[in-house]
Amino acid sequence: MALDEALLADDAPRPTLRFYTWCPSALSLGYFQRWAEFEPLAGKAQLVRRFSGGGAIHHADELTFSIAAPLAHPLYRGEVKSSYERVHVVLARAFEALGVRARLRGDERLASDRVSSGMCFHRSTPLDLAWDGAKGVGSAQRRTKQRVLHHGSIKLGRTALEEGVACLRTHAPDVSAEDLADSIATLCAAAWSIAWERSEPTPAEQRHAERRAPFYTSTEFVRRR
Repeated sequence: MALDEALLADDAPRPTLRFYTWCPSALSLGYFQRWAEFEPLAGKAQLVRRFSGGGAIHHADELTFSIAAPLAHPLYRGEVKSSYERVHVVLARAFEALGVRARLRGDERLASDRVSSGMCFHRSTPLDLAWDGAKGVGSAQRRTKQRVLHHGSIKLGRTALEEGVACLRTHAPDVSAEDLADSIATLCAAAWSIAWERSEPTPAEQRHAERRAPFYTSTEFVRRR
């Protein structure tokens, strides 16, 4: 997440698409969530806090992605909801290749919704991607005056903290995070007319991430509310 922060602060004119997994697994709280609600889970997973809003996510057996780009980029032009749609439509195409018929939730009520839960995947909006009657992708954005970072969690499998959500392994038991990332990158390039170039974080981004990483697990930030 500290590297995502570095990408948001960057001034590169080209979009950056990043994929990652978590080791060890962690439970990330949304920026505005109350610590007291999740304190009982402190012994079950490493707790961190994101700089974006939304509900808590258990980052285990998933593929996480982030897309950082200037606010003026076509991907983010127009209403905020339009940018979510552009991202989720591409994800749905990638899932279709795995035999998963994902779609925007729209007005449908999902079986995964839990009124009393603070978990991201137990709360859905019309823009969320769903299949099998449940939410399977959680997304959030952080915007500045010049840039946007859209990051999301794609559930490969279920976890004990996120019962009832949709996952890709139900339809594609052998799906790997690496293969899925390659498929999404290819489809994004075609949909958004972007020629991706594989690269490592720049020295400046690495320094920023190393300096800021401890903040995301600090008592000051994690227990801020």
